[in-house]
Amino acid sequence: MTVHFPFQNTYSALPANFFARVAPTPVASPRLIKLNRALAVHLGLDPDVLDSPEGAEILAGKRVPEGADPIAMAYAGHQFGQFVPQLGDGRAILLGEVIDRDGVRRDIQLKGSGPTPFSRRGDGRAALGPVLREYIVSEAMFALGIPTTRSLAAVTSGERVQRETMLPGAVLTRVAASHIRVGTFQFFAARGDTDGVRALADHVIARHYPDIANAERPYHALLEGVVARQADLVARWLLIGFIHGVMNTDNTSISGETIDYGPCAFMDEYNPAQVFSSIDELGRYAYANQPRIALWNLTRLAECLLRLFSDDQDKAIEQAQFILGDFAEKFTAAYQAGLRQKIGLFTERDGDEALIQDLLDAMAKNQADFTLTFRRLSDAVADPDDDSVRAQFEEPAAFDEWAARWRKRLAEEPQSASERQAAMRAVNPAFIPRNHSVEAVIAAAVNNDYAPFEELLTVLSKPYEDQPEFAAYADPPLPDQRVLRTFCGT
Repeated sequence: MTVHFPFQNTYSALPANFFARVAPTPVASPRLIKLNRALAVHLGLDPDVLDSPEGAEILAGKRVPEGADPIAMAYAGHQFGQFVPQLGDGRAILLGEVIDRDGVRRDIQLKGSGPTPFSRRGDGRAALGPVLREYIVSEAMFALGIPTTRSLAAVTSGERVQRETMLPGAVLTRVAASHIRVGTFQFFAARGDTDGVRALADHVIARHYPDIANAERPYHALLEGVVARQADLVARWLLIGFIHGVMNTDNTSISGETIDYGPCAFMDEYNPAQVFSSIDELGRYAYANQPRIALWNLTRLAECLLRLFSDDQDKAIEQAQFILGDFAEKFTAAYQAGLRQKIGLFTERDGDEALIQDLLDAMAKNQADFTLTFRRLSDAVADPDDDSVRAQFEEPAAFDEWAARWRKRLAEEPQSASERQAAMRAVNPAFIPRNHSVEAVIAAAVNNDYAPFEELLTVLSKPYEDQPEFAAYADPPLPDQRVLRTFCGT
């Protein structure tokens, strides 16, 4: 049985300093944990062939498929505000690219496939827990409608990796529109390599923004495109209570996808200052800081592009600042439109923004669960006697006061209660990958029980449906189940 990947390799056709050619390090005895069969079909791959011993060897990096040109990509990045001139794929290897059934080019990358020249004394391996976390959360994000990298497969390596303790090793097969980051541009700009920046920009335009290839000022249009996608992406994160955890420039995708699920988490009770990441000690990447950090990262991208804008640096800076100035408006428009949808408004009127902010303030003061408050609001819109949303507030009267104003506002629109409820349920999920559920699944998997992992994936694949048989997955954690810290750990 032959595993066929119809690989193309446009990135490895770029100049040699863009990457290092390196093959995955073979593992002892790979075993397939999970194959994303639907994604395999969408990529033009045969899931039955991938779900074979030879397929598991390829997905673990033990066997390199025909047509692959394995590389580790070079990049730099600001990590918690401090610039590191060389980072790169230290535990990931890009096998190649395929064209999916929508005609979109997709990278296929092995994460945890062994050391590369960019490993910085690391072992290049991944532990089972972080691999399963990325699989779960990235596929949940896809089901929620958020632009994201995807997970094609997870395999165990048959080896153990040394972290705080010895842990089972694993490899994730990740699929992305590309793995090009703000940090990729920084790698060349920091070296004064304007030709490298230009070659990378041309590649990105051709791959992700082909409609601007013939623009009068394509590099300006490129920055405009990345600004627009990041503004929309971060707004979507906030609307579902997602906290990335490590918004370094090397974790900021040029394509506008969510990438690198390390210490990511979803909020339980609403708290704008919420931080879960164990390494974010100062709260740089707290929930409410994410828009500001996105703009900071985009400013670093703009700095890389200045020499392509104009030979006159003052003029180039002015042009970049003008483009960056659009971020706040684009983010606010996307975020406020999303919030209006979440509370069931079909139109925009004066006072709406204040109405929504008052709800968020009451939620924060009363430790209301973010996901359940909005989901239960969807029920309350159809049944004024439904008090399940009130129960989310420590002082239900705080909700009652707000709800009276909310219902008065709803009465100004002609939609029926059932129509409004359907629209709200389509944007307010019942199920998210709650931290305590993810940790419980990982704990079971480390003990070789993958049934909870499979069940959680099933639930999260339909986040906007009630799924009564899985209702417990919608519940917030009990006090003794709370997970307050998440870790990179890959």
